[in-house]
Amino acid sequence: VQLQASGGGLVQAGGSLRLSCVVSGLRLNYYRIGWFRQAPGKEREGVSCISSRGDGKYYADSVKGRFAISRSIAENTVYLQMNVLKPEDTALYYCAAGDTVSVHSCRGSVTDYFAWGQGTQVTVSS
Repeated sequence: VQLQASGGGLVQAGGSLRLSCVVSGLRLNYYRIGWFRQAPGKEREGVSCISSRGDGKYYADSVKGRFAISRSIAENTVYLQMNVLKPEDTALYYCAAGDTVSVHSCRGSVTDYFAWGQGTQVTVSS
């Protein structure tokens, strides 16, 4: 199993970025995929996730209304559209795959995910 995250970069506050997570070795419709981030000196936190069925989505309160998760089954890729970015969104962003507990839900902690990508850096300047 491999997850390849990309799309990070340097952007001004208020700007947008679209992260991509290309997954190989497993099919998205059997696993939940999550986006996490970790800022220097802070713990890794969950940002968003999508269920194996694709109809269950979760967003952390800090990004609700600004971020949107989606996926392409054909491309086996999960996206994270990030709008109205803030300096506090600056972090290394990871995508991860987790076993399905419920096809309609994706909630879980870091330890519920068994495969991780290498991370892509997002830096938001003020």
